[in-house]
Amino acid sequence: MGNRVSQRFIVIAAVFITCLITANIIAVKLISIGGLILPAAIIIFPLSYIFGDILTEVYGFRAARKVIWLGFLCNLIVVLAIWIGGLLPAAPFWEGKQAAYDTILGYVPRVLLASFVAYLIGEFANSFVLAKMKIKTKGRWLWTRTIGSTIVGQGLDSAIFITIAFAGTPEFVAISIVHLWLVKTGYETVATPFTYAVVNYLKKKEGIDTYDYDTRFNPFRISD
Repeated sequence: MGNRVSQRFIVIAAVFITCLITANIIAVKLISIGGLILPAAIIIFPLSYIFGDILTEVYGFRAARKVIWLGFLCNLIVVLAIWIGGLLPAAPFWEGKQAAYDTILGYVPRVLLASFVAYLIGEFANSFVLAKMKIKTKGRWLWTRTIGSTIVGQGLDSAIFITIAFAGTPEFVAISIVHLWLVKTGYETVATPFTYAVVNYLKKKEGIDTYDYDTRFNPFRISD
């Protein structure tokens, strides 16, 4: 991409970060679908991986790395704002609702740690695998890259988040890491036509198709 930042790139990055933050806010609710117990975030969190795939496939690992860290920073700002909002004194007529605020928006420290760690490891693994597979396949068979990278990234994300957040609790017994992983991977598989459409559109409009031949894949290296 060089130093050029297109409007399309900004839109994809914004949607990626929006999906991430939304998922973290609604993850507190556990839902039951077909007998499976899943976090409510399942309805939108996989989209962050889909848009992460799009970022890496079109713009490359280096651009995706910047957006991943930007997402981390934006999520941290939201968490801090919610925490400070919870500490501020409530208006006299609103005090009875403080418990509801804390229940829905109050982050348990271990859940917050689980979310941050799982996000960084999962997203970077997803982007790394896709970038490497693109080189190996010489840009062919996009579906193998999007699904293959999701299997790795979402697998790590699910295992890390559930283990850190719920180990030793009834939720840990109720939520199956394997089921959560399979549902997320299935989500990506079903969304493959959408991913193809967006990737093809961006490659045509942007006039780029990035290969990470000389990229340094250190996740902590912001610039190359």
